[in-house]
Amino acid sequence: MDSFQKDIDERANLSLSNKFELLLFRLGKGEHAEHSELYGINVFKLREIVPMTKVNRAAGMEPPLLGMANIRDQIIPVIDLPAVTGCVPETGLNLLLITEYARSVQAFAVESVENIVRLDWSQVHAAEAGVNSRNITSIASLDHEDHQGELALVLDVEQILYDILPSGRNVDVTRIQDKSYTLKPGAVAIVAEDSKVAREMLEQGLKGMGIPAIMHVTGLAAWEKIKEIAAQANADGVPITDRIGLVLTDIEMPEMDGFTLTRNIKTDSSLKSIPVIIHSSLSGSANEDHVRNVGANGYVAKFDANELSGVIASALEDAAK
Repeated sequence: MDSFQKDIDERANLSLSNKFELLLFRLGKGEHAEHSELYGINVFKLREIVPMTKVNRAAGMEPPLLGMANIRDQIIPVIDLPAVTGCVPETGLNLLLITEYARSVQAFAVESVENIVRLDWSQVHAAEAGVNSRNITSIASLDHEDHQGELALVLDVEQILYDILPSGRNVDVTRIQDKSYTLKPGAVAIVAEDSKVAREMLEQGLKGMGIPAIMHVTGLAAWEKIKEIAAQANADGVPITDRIGLVLTDIEMPEMDGFTLTRNIKTDSSLKSIPVIIHSSLSGSANEDHVRNVGANGYVAKFDANELSGVIASALEDAAK
């Protein structure tokens, strides 16, 4: 048990050094592919890997939703991941990846699992401009001895779940419009989020709160924008909070993760007054501990607009004191 806990702690602490671990797996050949592509998800989102089990299809369920399975006395949906990505497994659906995203648990059926590799977020690049797939959020360049020079396609699981499962698709802004936000006139929110569907939901939510936002796909892009605005604020002789009201960041992002972005802000004397809120599909006490350690002003799990609005209002109120 001590060894197991040590592994968990080591994995959690990777996020404090802009590193993470990626589970690599294969789904079969794509329609025009000559070989089976490597795919990946963050190990932090993985509960366990189990052999393919009995799946019960309920009335009205349609592919790629295979049905429901009983995993350790919990009934969870099973998703045919090769079908989602347009792949055909050569040996069948052999394993289930049990994952937890944004307060939900689901199983992804895959053909095979390769291994786990440790990467720096600088090895991961946004895929929106280079990959023609709504289900891929980024591309990881691998330097592991078994995959030297290979690329892994990192799945946008939030997009996949949004497309397949109807719950959580709508952003209900009706309950958040009465909130009071102590944002200075002309100040904006800087948002960093690599998932397209999550960005769209955040944009809707912030619009409902009356908070103007500048959206970014990577933590590095957000950081560069923050430095640019800070330089202009300094030249104009005004506090940074006159220009940036808050920063809202995901944890997992290409090039620079949310913990590193937050730490960069909070260790800079000219920026540390900016409220930073971390918004992530990663759950667990380890992440919440890291949120406190890097100095973030709040943490909220994806995606509840009313809860997010409450955290934002509280962080802005505290910052204004």
